[in-house]
Amino acid sequence: MLRRVRQIAAFLCFSLITLLFLDFTGVSHSYFGWLAKIQFFPAFMALNIGVLVVLVLLTLIFGRVYCSVICPLGVFQDFVSWLGNKYKKNRFRYSPALSWLRYIILVLFVAMALMGWGGLLEPYSAYGRMASNLFAPLYRWGNNLLAYMAERADSYAFYSVDVWMKGLSTLLVAVVTFVVVAVLAWRGGRTYCNTICPVGTLLSFLSRFAWLRPVIDTSKCINCKLCERNCKASCINIKEHKIDYSRCVTCMNCIDKCPKGAIRYAHAAAPAAQTEAAKTSADGGRRGFLTVASLFAAGSWLKAQEKKVDGGLAVIEEKKVPVRNTPLVPAGSDSLRSFTAHCTACQLCVSVCPNDVLRPSSSLSRWMQPEMSYERGYCRPECVRCSEVCPAGAIRPITVADKSSIQMGHAVFVYENCVVNTDGVECGNCARHCPAGAIQMVPSVAGVPDSPKLPVVNEARCIGCGACENLCPARPFSAIYVEGHGKHSVI
Repeated sequence: MLRRVRQIAAFLCFSLITLLFLDFTGVSHSYFGWLAKIQFFPAFMALNIGVLVVLVLLTLIFGRVYCSVICPLGVFQDFVSWLGNKYKKNRFRYSPALSWLRYIILVLFVAMALMGWGGLLEPYSAYGRMASNLFAPLYRWGNNLLAYMAERADSYAFYSVDVWMKGLSTLLVAVVTFVVVAVLAWRGGRTYCNTICPVGTLLSFLSRFAWLRPVIDTSKCINCKLCERNCKASCINIKEHKIDYSRCVTCMNCIDKCPKGAIRYAHAAAPAAQTEAAKTSADGGRRGFLTVASLFAAGSWLKAQEKKVDGGLAVIEEKKVPVRNTPLVPAGSDSLRSFTAHCTACQLCVSVCPNDVLRPSSSLSRWMQPEMSYERGYCRPECVRCSEVCPAGAIRPITVADKSSIQMGHAVFVYENCVVNTDGVECGNCARHCPAGAIQMVPSVAGVPDSPKLPVVNEARCIGCGACENLCPARPFSAIYVEGHGKHSVI
């Protein structure tokens, strides 16, 4: 019964979290968005002390149920492991903990987190990249293949080489993550959780002291080894009747498989029930400082590139990404520094952005973290989807009224690129579509009202939405682009 309850709870959490990345209407986020906010590392980055306290108490009482129920990457491993069991049953064996490797990876995670790459190993963010870049396109294709392909052909027609390279790097990271996690789960069950995952290493310090945990009754045990052979954490040493609770993820498989009822889920108060993990708790305490350090800081699906043809007559030149001195980050981020420090690169905001404005960064200092660019669309003032779903506090919740007054950047006009200069034609596209009314058209020749008009940007009114950049007909670079602000302001 305990195993069945855990499986049902894990299935529900996993399904609903996956829907957060697949639901492009936003309905799931309205009801299930809290599941993203109770993930351990995003909660830490958001300084959500209440959630952290609950997760710590949950581990101290029930063991690592976070890993077996709440964490989507953990449940994904269970699914792959279950498929492996169909191929070969009773395939696991006890193996000593590779503590030295766990702590080396933890130190590596600390270094990566300080560089802003912590999300590469953090389980929720790793699963988020898999869901956004692998599962979401398959989900869309399955829903409406022809409509999806037509939409992508239009939307991605103007991609430049650097945009495709960013998409390729994001896809490559997602594929490598999927392959590594799937292979480890197929061969060894929870190897990733107990060897690589930094959250698993952190919770292993706490799970040694869990109030409730699987306990072996030596008077009933017949040494059949069914519990050991079905332990996907490889933490049951039946020869010595010991369980390494630092690696146990409380999956209840051992309790379900024991034919004599020799394993129960109870409080291990009796001396006979003490394990090697409890005896080595002092050693775990000495390494606890690494855990604190590890929590200091912590896309896009690649499509076949096509050339856009206008009426079958001429190929329209692709649009290139302008060089911005300061990257653009969404409204609600407060500043580039705050966004970079809190973002875990889970890419949930990328998956829900309806205008394809957000995409993973290829910058080494912000690798895989979202940034804004306007080749595909612009950031509509009425859209606040990314602020509603961010679980790590990198993008704080804002209203539509808030967003219309937040200045993320300002438009910069480049005369040399404007079609008024290059082709001698009237345009005014940027001024017509500016939602903030920050662009006015003035005669290009002073004192000659009938001369072609050029745009003039009122930086005090511009909010940096990118409508002008996106809709500018100039190629390959827009004649007007948005420069980001390191610190957002209210206008």
